[in-house]
Amino acid sequence: MKDLSRLLNPKSLVVIGGGAWGEAVLQQAQKFGFPGKLYAVHPTKKEVAGVEAYAGAHLLPEPPDAAFIGINREATVGAAERLRKKQAGGAICFASGFAEATAEDATGAGAQERLLRAAGDMPILGPNCYGFINALDKVAIWPDQHGLEPVSSGVAILTQSSNISINLTMQQRGLPIAMMVTCGNQAQTSQAEIASHLLDDPRITAIGVHIEGFGPLPEWEALAAKARQKNIPLAALKVGRSAQARAATVSHTASMAGGDAGANAFLKRLGIARTDDLPSFLETLKLFHVTGRLPSNRVASISCSGGEASLVADMAQDHALTFPPLNDRQKRDLRAALGPKVALANPLDYHTYIWRDTAAMTRAWSAMADEDIALTLLIVDFPRDDTCDPTDWQCAIDAATAMRAATEAPVAMVATLPELMPEAVAKTLMAAGVVPFSGLAEALTAVELASTPFPKPRAPVHLPEPIGDTIVLSEKDAKARLAAHGLHVPASVKVEAATQVAKASSALDFPVAVKAEGMAHKSDQGGVALHIESPQDAQDAALDMEGGAGFLIEEMAPPGVELLIGAHLDPAHGYVLTLAAGGIWTEMLADKTHLLLPVTQADVEKALIRLKIDKALRGYRAQPAVDRVAIWISVAAVQAVILGNPDKKIQEIEVNPLICTPNGAIAVDALIREEK
Repeated sequence: MKDLSRLLNPKSLVVIGGGAWGEAVLQQAQKFGFPGKLYAVHPTKKEVAGVEAYAGAHLLPEPPDAAFIGINREATVGAAERLRKKQAGGAICFASGFAEATAEDATGAGAQERLLRAAGDMPILGPNCYGFINALDKVAIWPDQHGLEPVSSGVAILTQSSNISINLTMQQRGLPIAMMVTCGNQAQTSQAEIASHLLDDPRITAIGVHIEGFGPLPEWEALAAKARQKNIPLAALKVGRSAQARAATVSHTASMAGGDAGANAFLKRLGIARTDDLPSFLETLKLFHVTGRLPSNRVASISCSGGEASLVADMAQDHALTFPPLNDRQKRDLRAALGPKVALANPLDYHTYIWRDTAAMTRAWSAMADEDIALTLLIVDFPRDDTCDPTDWQCAIDAATAMRAATEAPVAMVATLPELMPEAVAKTLMAAGVVPFSGLAEALTAVELASTPFPKPRAPVHLPEPIGDTIVLSEKDAKARLAAHGLHVPASVKVEAATQVAKASSALDFPVAVKAEGMAHKSDQGGVALHIESPQDAQDAALDMEGGAGFLIEEMAPPGVELLIGAHLDPAHGYVLTLAAGGIWTEMLADKTHLLLPVTQADVEKALIRLKIDKALRGYRAQPAVDRVAIWISVAAVQAVILGNPDKKIQEIEVNPLICTPNGAIAVDALIREEK
């Protein structure tokens, strides 16, 4: 891994280019109080933004630790080479038009190759990169205004969008941002590399990453392992949920496992908390900064309104959070603090009897905290200060900070609306170790994510070589391949012509199913006949079918709970394993969950629990539970076919349905698509 120390914490900075962008970088560095030396390079100017300019980088009095290259694409390549020869610590390449623009400019890829050769082992950020702000050391290499201020500790945020970075610096939520790094097209230095470097700074409390594309997955796996070792939480805002990044398919599995399913499974596998919007992203980082990961999902809520107590309880229904009943100690202490008129519960409406009595509020809020509670939520909305007098809410600030000091328990003050948590109040609470949440919805999302523990170390994601043209195996051959690895399949025979069905089926136990081979989605095209009771009926059913390439006759499976097991190759993330409600319920319920291969039996068990159909698998309305070990054996067979023979490159496998019973699991239908 390259050394980014000089670049990200420079003692000297040179700006190459004297236009408006270059001037802005020097102005922002001066405004932020950069303590090091500033230089400029310009072919004709004697100074830029009040900084002495040199005609070339080779004339600088010392090798610069960091450089901002603010000139056009072709000139950037030469500047990078001269900086490398000068032994600079690293450079930010501002210009665009490199590989990120290949769709519009075919020369972009070649320009990027030249840039990489010119930079050599000198670290570069970008190209198409705005730069970074190191608020810990008063370093701003940034060609625009920003909203950061110096901090002694805080979170790091990395983005692939400079505009999003600018917007995030302007947040007024009290979140201390220690590092804001834009990464551009990551031609040489990836987000994962930068984040891994920042993990070594003890002043960084959490890292948030806005991700458009991962790049090399092993780098992210190494980052997650390092974060787990250092116990520093990671959060991600991954875009691309709507992208249709998959090939045309003949199975349900791939249609359910779109491009984003692999990304989501990858983040879960690494233990990186995923958010879907910028407010939740910031609030999650805020919680991580103050508390780190939470030990459980058990929370308490206390407010002076029954409406707020109900609101919290209702909104939490959509999150994996628990409000445990009050224990005897909590009831005793709350009764002593609130008197007899308050109905004690969690969430708690403590009414307004004690409002303005800071000592009583402190006692009541402290009583709600407990060693079995991961986080106590204090619901308080502050009035707008342009038309109202907010001084009447000082008692809440004082009680919250006093509660935190007295109990040392994790505590958050939550404004139900983001605008009702003033920035000044948020900073005061943050300084006292109280999480100031801006928005109840965002708070509940953040608490849910923070209560998800780091997963155990995992085997690397399996990434095969690219796959060429594919073929679809017959159902008979697909089942035979899977059965060789432990999948239980029905007894069957295959014939080429309908007139052969009666004689061939006589060797089977009736009832049987008759299927036309060579059809995708046979049941939708009249290519399946079930519960056939005699050889002649089987032949008549085959004669009624058209468009098949032979016929498969197999013994009917016993009734049971229908499950889908599928695996689909996502080129960006490896093999996505899908577990879902099977049979006719696959599309109707869309009840599904995704993992990345390889998986363990424990992984599969946790995934099954996330399915709605798991109630049926466990036994529902006096029905017996199914054999869950048999489900794992079936999943293991799919995994073995994919991972066990590198000469057979699999595009997708689907077993649907897998009939799950108390005595086992049997695959009624199976599909394999592999490279020719």
